[in-house]
Amino acid sequence: MIQRLAVPALLIGTLACSRADGGNETGFVAIEAPAFSADTAFAYLRQQVEFGPRVPGTPGHAQQIEWMTRFLRERADTVIIQPFTHTHTKSGKTLEMTNVFARFNPEAGTRVLLLAHFDTRPSADNDTEGVADQSIPGANDGASGVAVLLELANLLRREPAPIGVDLLFVDGEDYGPTGADMYLGAKYFAANKPAGYRPLYGILLDMIADKSPRYLVEGFSEQYAPEVVERVWRLAENLGYGNYFVRTSQGGISDDHVPLNQAGIRTIDIIDFDFPEWHTLDDDLDAVAPTGLGVVGTVLVNLIYRGG
Repeated sequence: MIQRLAVPALLIGTLACSRADGGNETGFVAIEAPAFSADTAFAYLRQQVEFGPRVPGTPGHAQQIEWMTRFLRERADTVIIQPFTHTHTKSGKTLEMTNVFARFNPEAGTRVLLLAHFDTRPSADNDTEGVADQSIPGANDGASGVAVLLELANLLRREPAPIGVDLLFVDGEDYGPTGADMYLGAKYFAANKPAGYRPLYGILLDMIADKSPRYLVEGFSEQYAPEVVERVWRLAENLGYGNYFVRTSQGGISDDHVPLNQAGIRTIDIIDFDFPEWHTLDDDLDAVAPTGLGVVGTVLVNLIYRGG
């Protein structure tokens, strides 16, 4: 679930800028970026959809966590499991949820945080076919961001990056129906992050596998972390992806990046909100394609390995 909201004015800070010698004020030294496989990422997207809806408390949700955790433990230096519960404000039901936090080069002081939610919407409340009581497949809204992060885990295992990279898979983003019962994993991580945890910035991936991907500038990202927006969109343009990363504002969208920004982690949201299948049963494999996964994955790889 994502909601458009008014964007508050916030103080603006700066990130260290890259130098011509390949380093920067943080000591980053760029190296050659490995190739990102959109096809491999799409296979991971497909696998998640095959689990069925990943709603907390369902078999698909449990299978997703087990598969994802095993996958990451075979690749990351450290994997931290964050189980937590939430009492639904309307039904009073206790929801069992889990964040998965995978760390690469955990001793590095210079690091970035990349995250996505893996749960899916329990109701198709935007569907016009009278099926609101059914859970969505979540091919785009749920599986797409996770797919990119899993392929990044492959690359980070094979070719260690010059900085620390943390991959956060958050639960309970989409339970709803209101904000009090959403973004739960991000809220939990924000309140329970590792002691002294201060990444340079964070990047949230959500709904990135639309068949015609266009990533406009999300309003809260522009207000909370404009320097991160500039870094990412400029890099995308330099890579020839300016037709995908478009410098047009799409307004503020409430999402998992908001609680992280409120906790002091300057985080942006890469999201294509122009997705007619959002919160319908049509958010399935027919609605998605590898293109956006490859574009976003390539931008992130170059950001990580070459310093943007």
